[in-house]
Amino acid sequence: MFKPAALFIGLRYIRAKRRNHFISFISLVSMLGIALGVMVLITVLSVMNGFDMEIKKRVFSMVPPINVSSVTGYVADWQALQKKVNNIPEVIGSAPYATGEVLLSYGGSVQPSLITGILPSEQQKVTEIANKMVEGNLSDLISGKFGIILGENLANLLGANVGDKITVVTPQVSLSPAGVIPRFKRFTVVGIFRAGAGFGFDRGMGFVNLSDAQRLLGLGNNVTGLYLNVHDVFAAPRLAPDIMLQLNSSAAVSTWADQFGEFFHAVALEKTMMFLILLLIVAVATFNLVSTLVMVVNEKQSDIAILRTFGATPRMIMSVFMVQGGMSGVLGTLIGTVGGILLAWNVTEIVNFIEHVFHVQFMSSNVYFVNYLPSKIEWRDVVEICVASLFLSLIATIYPAWRAAKTDPVEALRYE
Repeated sequence: MFKPAALFIGLRYIRAKRRNHFISFISLVSMLGIALGVMVLITVLSVMNGFDMEIKKRVFSMVPPINVSSVTGYVADWQALQKKVNNIPEVIGSAPYATGEVLLSYGGSVQPSLITGILPSEQQKVTEIANKMVEGNLSDLISGKFGIILGENLANLLGANVGDKITVVTPQVSLSPAGVIPRFKRFTVVGIFRAGAGFGFDRGMGFVNLSDAQRLLGLGNNVTGLYLNVHDVFAAPRLAPDIMLQLNSSAAVSTWADQFGEFFHAVALEKTMMFLILLLIVAVATFNLVSTLVMVVNEKQSDIAILRTFGATPRMIMSVFMVQGGMSGVLGTLIGTVGGILLAWNVTEIVNFIEHVFHVQFMSSNVYFVNYLPSKIEWRDVVEICVASLFLSLIATIYPAWRAAKTDPVEALRYE
């Protein structure tokens, strides 16, 4: 089969046994260095993608994508507003809510909390709170029964269990002959949910029926606002201004990005910086090709001179050594990519095995949101890493190949 002369000779130099084994060793080290750098990059970015996925899953399961409220602090005739927002094509669900900060008291313990009044059947359209229940059901929040669902950590701090009656004290006050007294009400714990550590959902949230919250907070038939769910949660910041334009001037629209956007931007920036820092490993390995190819060029001076006398152009000589160095980069990138993908796919099981064998725990949910090492391969990252590695390998071959092309045949053959 016909091959270009530069490609044939370059591949021949790779396969041929060199008299100087040190050069072969350096070339192998460079290739393995590229493979190691690519493998580490793919694995680390996959682990960061896994953490990002777990964090977003935890946030989006509890925080609705869009929140429609009012600058007045309450929304009147929320049923009409709900019909209006449900007609917006991007909206796939909505639910009214009434929320307020309260103090919870039980058995001598007092804890602050954010109480949210919901309609259980409607709330399931905007959050996954129903799937987070560890005791009781969301449907146990029945109007007029004054039941409450607490986060697991909050219930533990209070020492309350399902069936216990706790006192809910609001900042609002009532006037009586005895003077001003705080408004409070006894609620029965009907359920406990677990959203996971990291964002304080289990520590500072409680849910009651919407009508009970309206009575407790003195809202009458009004609500605090509406939660909206959309097809693409990441499009919520873009949709918010459009939704705002379709509502009256007193409406206020916020999204998950207003509350957690800076956190996710920090995670994305950390991933970018990790990519650039670890890319230096690949850069060091690829530029080891420079020293390898320089030694090869010095060793092949006579071969280069003979090729020049046979009519080889400087461009062809340059191509020969670029092929040789480029193939080292290609093989190193290929080995690293396969190794990185395999390691990223199995890193969770590997870490779990190490923890089991040595009886240690590397991950704690109190610090890292999860108690295992998550991993998610994004093929875009894999492609970017491979392209960066191949580009650096190509850049590293330019100087030695240029130096080979400048070889003077007469000087090279003078002492042969």
